[in-house]
Amino acid sequence: MNERDNTLKAFSRLLDIMDELREKCPWDREQTMDSLRPLTIEETFELSDAILNGEDGNRYQNITKELGDILLHIIFYAKIGSELNAFSMEDVIQRLSEKLVYRHPHVFGSITVEGSNEVVENWEKLKMTEKGGNRGVLGGVPSTLPALIKAYRIQDKVRAAGFDWDEREQVWEKVEEEIVEFKEECQKRQTQEMEEEFGDVLFSLVNAARLYGINPETALERTNRKFIKRFNYLEQEAKRMGKTLQQMTLQEMDVIWEKGKEAEGGRQKAEGD
Repeated sequence: MNERDNTLKAFSRLLDIMDELREKCPWDREQTMDSLRPLTIEETFELSDAILNGEDGNRYQNITKELGDILLHIIFYAKIGSELNAFSMEDVIQRLSEKLVYRHPHVFGSITVEGSNEVVENWEKLKMTEKGGNRGVLGGVPSTLPALIKAYRIQDKVRAAGFDWDEREQVWEKVEEEIVEFKEECQKRQTQEMEEEFGDVLFSLVNAARLYGINPETALERTNRKFIKRFNYLEQEAKRMGKTLQQMTLQEMDVIWEKGKEAEGGRQKAEGD
């Protein structure tokens, strides 16, 4: 039996397990699409955590586990859909397969592309034609996306429609312009205008990240984790000295902070060696 056969056998077993759980488990039997939704969001973030924890020796085992949890939710929704006579697991798979074939004419058709940028542009054009051409460029951006991710997706989609800088270096003029406008509003101390201009600064920085091939959500999350690690070191060192952070001056904390950064850099170098 080859790998494909093993995968199909495992998937069939999983579907059988879901059928039995839905029939015999009180908790599984009570679930609806609405009750599963917040749990699905949580599982998605747990998968994201597993992917970002690259330094964890169990990274791939963790990713495997979290992917399994996501798959469980997919078959759970499909099971509920089948019970409602709305859709089945087969419908989900068939629609996905048809969409992938349709949106990859350079693979399954006669279209020729020059690189991944043209693939993305064709993908967005084809998406817009799927609903009779009545869907706008930004129609597929979920309204509930976190703001940072949404900004990135908005900019990525309008780029595919041709609305973008000719040269990526041009974005810095816009970033600087927005920072100046934010500073001006800060001097006036008008909260609503300050908030609006700060939003413009963030939006322009997200645009800069996109143009330079950086995912701003991933970049910010890595910085969050780095800050947490360094702050935890600061707290531990203060405790070792018999002090609380409130009892220390900012200068004293800065010395420990820099010491932590140096130790961190040494560890990274040793790991690289």
